[in-house]
Amino acid sequence: MGKVTGFMEYERIEEGYAPVPDRLKHYKEFVVGLDDAQAKVQGARCMDCGTPFCNNGCPVNNIIPDFNDLVYQGDWKNAITVLHSTNNFPEFTGRICPAPCEAACVLNVNDDPVGIKSIEHAIIDRAWAEGWVAPQPAKHKTGKKVAVVGSGPAGMAAAQQLARAGHDVTVFEKNDRVGGLLRYGIPDFKMEKSHIDRRVEQMQAEGVVFRTGVLVGALPEGSKVTNWAKETVSAEQLKAEFDAVLLTGGAEQSRDLPVPGRELDGIHFAMEFLPQQNKVNAGDKLKGQLRADGKKVIVIGGGDTGSDCVGTSNRHGATSVTQFEVMPQPPEQENKPLVWPYWPLKLRTSSSHEEGCAREFAISTKEFVGKNGKLTGLKTVHVEFKDGKFVEVPGTEKEYKADLVLLAMGFTNPVATVLEAFGVDKDARGNAKATTDFTGGYATNVPKVFAAGDMRRGQSLVVWAIREGRQAARSVDEFLMGYSDLPR
Repeated sequence: MGKVTGFMEYERIEEGYAPVPDRLKHYKEFVVGLDDAQAKVQGARCMDCGTPFCNNGCPVNNIIPDFNDLVYQGDWKNAITVLHSTNNFPEFTGRICPAPCEAACVLNVNDDPVGIKSIEHAIIDRAWAEGWVAPQPAKHKTGKKVAVVGSGPAGMAAAQQLARAGHDVTVFEKNDRVGGLLRYGIPDFKMEKSHIDRRVEQMQAEGVVFRTGVLVGALPEGSKVTNWAKETVSAEQLKAEFDAVLLTGGAEQSRDLPVPGRELDGIHFAMEFLPQQNKVNAGDKLKGQLRADGKKVIVIGGGDTGSDCVGTSNRHGATSVTQFEVMPQPPEQENKPLVWPYWPLKLRTSSSHEEGCAREFAISTKEFVGKNGKLTGLKTVHVEFKDGKFVEVPGTEKEYKADLVLLAMGFTNPVATVLEAFGVDKDARGNAKATTDFTGGYATNVPKVFAAGDMRRGQSLVVWAIREGRQAARSVDEFLMGYSDLPR
C-alpha cells in the first residue's frame, strides 16, 4: 500500500498526450508519462484494502501493492525488481495493456482506480534510464536444447525464462524481425520497436539465439498471413535437433466478411495494412504500399485492431475515417457494483478515435459495391440482438461511399499448417489443444512439443501471452530436468 490516507487526499492523474495536430505528423509514441512526483502521488493512492484484487485482475499476477508502495517511498530500484519478478517485459504492458488490474482495483468500486499502468510505465522507463535492466545469463548450462517457434511476447517470455534456467534456446521467426504481432501488428505510435530491440539484445547476451526469416512448416496456399520468410524448416527437423519444442505463434488467421462484392479491389484485412507501415517506419522500401491517402476509409471492427487502423489511416491523410461495430453502443459508465472487479463493458474511446473518426454501432455490412472491379462503397443495415442472433432493423438500410475498407473483426486461430506439421491436436476453435495444469501443462499430444500464447488460447492480450510463455517455460524446464525452480 502507499499512504494510509492517500486515496482520500489525492486524485487520479492520467498520462498526457501530445496535441493531435502534432502527433498526426509522425509515427512516434506521443504519450506523456508521469514524472517522479506524479508517480509517487499515484503510488500514495494505493489503499490498505486487505485483499488486493488487482493482483488477480492482472494475468501475470503483478505484485501491484508492493511496487506502488516502493514508488511512493522513492525506492525505484526495488520497484523494478518486484515488477520483473512477475513480468519479463513491463515496457510492453505499460504501453499497450488495457489494464484489467485497474478495473479490479478496490478504489474503483466508487472512485477512480489507482493509475497502476502509468506507475508500471514509469518504473520500467526509469529502470532503463538508470541502467538497472541488465542481462542475467545462467550460471550453469544444462546441455538441453529448446526450440521456440514464434517470437511474439509469449515466445520471448518463454525463451528468456528457459535461457535463464540454463538451456540453449533458439527462437524461430518467419518474419524478418523479432517481435511477432508486437512488431508488425501494433503501430509504432502505440509502441516504438526500439523497446523490442533492446530486449532482444538483452536476451542475446543471455544466450538466446534468434533465427528470423525462417518459416516452420508451410503457409496455406493463398494465405494473407504476413510472411517474409527466406527459408523453411520442417517439424521433423526441429523434433530431431531439439530436446523440446514450444509453439508460440500468434492467432493470425483474420476473420473474413463473405458478403457479395468481397472480391472487389480495395477491401483488405487489417493485417495486410498495418505491417506494411511498420516496415516502412523501420526503413524498408515497399513497392505498392497499401495506403489511405486521400481515401474514404471504413474500418469494420470496433476493437483495438480497428482503432489501430483508424490511427494509421489518419496519419496517411485519409479524407474521412468511419469505424463500424456490429454490437450496440455500450454505456459510457459501467455499473460498478454489478461488474467489479471484472472487466467492464463500457464505451472506450482510444487516442486514435480522438484524432478523427466517426463511429457507427449496431451496424452490419450487407454488400460491397463497386465499378470496374474497384470498391466504391458498401450497403449496410442496423441490427439488434434478439433470441441469440442479430436481426435486421427494417428501414435502416444505408449506403456509404468508400475507397478503402479494412477488415478488423478479430482473428479465428493460429496458422493451422504449423499445428498440422507437428501433428498437434486442435480444439474446436482450431487452436493447439493443451491444458494449463500445474504439472504437465502446455504439453500437446505430441511428445516433447508444447504450445502457449495465442497458439493455445486464441487471440488475446499481450499480458496473457507473457503469462502463458512464463508458465510454459516452467513446464518445459520440468519436462527436461524433472523439476523446475522457474516461477509460475
